[in-house]
Amino acid sequence: MDLGLKGKVALITGASKGIGLETAMQLASEGARVTICARNIEGLEAAAKRIAKETGAEVLPIQADVTIVEDCKRIVDKTVEHFGKLDILVNNAGTSSAVPFEKVEPELWQYDLDLKLFGAIHCSRSAVPYLKETGGSIVNVTASIAKTPPASSLPTSVSRAAGMALTKAMSKDLGPDNVRVNTVCIGLIRSEQIEKRWRREAPELTWEQYERDPRHQIPLGRIGDTKEAAKVIVFLISDAASYVTGTSINIDGGKSGVL
Repeated sequence: MDLGLKGKVALITGASKGIGLETAMQLASEGARVTICARNIEGLEAAAKRIAKETGAEVLPIQADVTIVEDCKRIVDKTVEHFGKLDILVNNAGTSSAVPFEKVEPELWQYDLDLKLFGAIHCSRSAVPYLKETGGSIVNVTASIAKTPPASSLPTSVSRAAGMALTKAMSKDLGPDNVRVNTVCIGLIRSEQIEKRWRREAPELTWEQYERDPRHQIPLGRIGDTKEAAKVIVFLISDAASYVTGTSINIDGGKSGVL
C-alpha cells in the first residue's frame, strides 16, 4: 500500500531515541523528509546520522526544548525555511513522572504540564498555519493511563489526559481546514525507562522473561516494541487514514480497560 508520504515534510519532537526516533525512521523510509528535535545534542546528531544512513532521507536535526515557547516556534520556522513547507507534526516529547499525589511538588506539576501539554500546544500553534496550506496532520503522543489513571500515576496521567482533550478540541477546530489531529495512547513499550524498571524489579530475569512476565497483565502477553508504536503513528499520518481525525488509539497490547 502506498501511504502517500513521499515528499512530505515531518517534524517530530523528542526524536533522538525511542518512539520518536523510530517514527522518524519509518517516515524517512516512506520517502518523507524529517526534522528531528531533542534537548540532547549528542543523541540528536547520532539519531540524524543513523536515519540518513539507513534510509537515505534528508534529515534536519534541531536542538530544542519544547518547554520554551520560543523554541517551539523556532523549530517550526526552521523546518519550513529549510524544506519549504510542513505536512506533519508529531508531538512526542515527554517523560514519565508517576508518583502519589501527595509527593508531587509544585515544580514537578509545572514542568510536566510545560513539557507534555504546553509543548504540544505551542508547537501546534506555530505549525497550524503551515499545515492548513498542505492539508496536514498532527499526532499527539499520550498514554493509556490518561484514560484510566491508576494510583501513583501523577502528574503524567493528568497531563496526558489534557493532551487527549486537546486532540479532540483541535480536531473540531481544524477539521474545516482539512487538518487532521489524532492521538496514540502508549502503554508498556520497551524504552530506557522500562529497561531500568526491569533491572530494578527483576534483575534475575532476562529481558525475554521480563517482557512476558504475567505481572504486567497485558492480554497479548508481552511488552511492546517502539517499531509497533511507530507504525500506528505513521498510519494515522498517512493517506490511509485520510478520514480519521479526533480519535485515540491504544497501543498497549490490550491492557487498558477502556476503548
